[in-house]
Amino acid sequence: MLNNPPYQTPVADELLEQFHLSRKYSTDLIQNLSPEDCQAQSMEDASPAKWHLAHVTWFYEVMVLRPFEESFTYWNPRFAVLFNSYYNGVGDKHPRSKRGLLTRPSLTEVLAWRKNIEERVTKLLKENSSAELLWLIQLGINHEQQHQELLLTDIHHLFSSNSLFPAYRTQSNKVSCVEKLFLWLEGMSGLVEIGHDSEGFHFDNEGPKHSALNQKYSIGNRLVSNLEWFQFVEDGGYQNFKWWLDAGWAWLQSEKITTPLYWNKEEQGQPLCFSLHGNTPMDPHAPVSNISYFEADAFTRWASQNLTGYAGARLPTEFEWEAFANLSSSSVDDLFGKVWQWTSSNYTPYPAYQPWGGIAGEYNGKFMVNQMVLRGSSAYTPEGHSRVTYRNFFPTHARWQMTGLRLAKDGV
Repeated sequence: MLNNPPYQTPVADELLEQFHLSRKYSTDLIQNLSPEDCQAQSMEDASPAKWHLAHVTWFYEVMVLRPFEESFTYWNPRFAVLFNSYYNGVGDKHPRSKRGLLTRPSLTEVLAWRKNIEERVTKLLKENSSAELLWLIQLGINHEQQHQELLLTDIHHLFSSNSLFPAYRTQSNKVSCVEKLFLWLEGMSGLVEIGHDSEGFHFDNEGPKHSALNQKYSIGNRLVSNLEWFQFVEDGGYQNFKWWLDAGWAWLQSEKITTPLYWNKEEQGQPLCFSLHGNTPMDPHAPVSNISYFEADAFTRWASQNLTGYAGARLPTEFEWEAFANLSSSSVDDLFGKVWQWTSSNYTPYPAYQPWGGIAGEYNGKFMVNQMVLRGSSAYTPEGHSRVTYRNFFPTHARWQMTGLRLAKDGV
């Protein structure tokens, strides 16, 4: 485990309140779901809601209680294998593709286990306020927030596979944006400071803070919209190899991709889009979502040659995005809370990067290959989980997350 937490941790009382709020939010997310909904797994990349609830509980049992609780005992020692995700230092794992086959333990038992672990973590935190324990609990809270977002994206994908097109939510809080003219804004060029300064919680991949060089560039004042993407589709963008990277074109042909993930056939002349609200008419001014890196990259080439005022369009680097966000986070209203935004940056370590010590060292560093960086956050990201320095990452073909794009270009 970590002997020296990477920053000053919050006081125990504040952390305990955050812990309880986080745990409650996870169970709130399944209030509209049946046990059957919580059991199913729609594809290997997605996990059942029940598994998410169990895995974040596993984290507290294995990472927090096991090393710190006196007379520690497992609720069920076999859960240490069933609900391990990718921590090789902990031990064996149940195959990811077969998480939907775990009909036992039942959802009822998982919820009872959650309650038991919450009570034990609460008791431990009241008795032990060491910096290392506080940091691990804060890591657990942020880890659970990541799985809260994954739970929603995985339910979204699961429900899209059902021909009944069920709605997860009935109240409308759809992602939309004010219709506004697209403009290029000057970004922050020259040497810029990138990364977290180690004050307050952040993941290991967000640091250390360092200087990066940005050439002169401009960046879009808003996200790319469904309307602009619809023009790309109508112009045969998915049928013309000239816009695509070779690997992207091969993926497109193999998977028979013709639109973003949740677009579907028109109804009375209006295209539909499946969301957590069910199958509803597409909002043309909402940001396009659920696109892969391959699609985002292809769109920039098409837009550069086919949309007036978009000449030179490309994806921003993650350093351009972060410098722009630091400059404009108070004046641009769609940097966060709409869609994750693809960048052209490979997910690699920053200069002088060191993973955390102990088991926590498996958290981010070992995934720094064959992934692309996304910045911002989505409508599914829990409140308080977003940061300018946050580095999300996915492979080039992934699109079941709420992923979109913001354009950039060279020069001003």
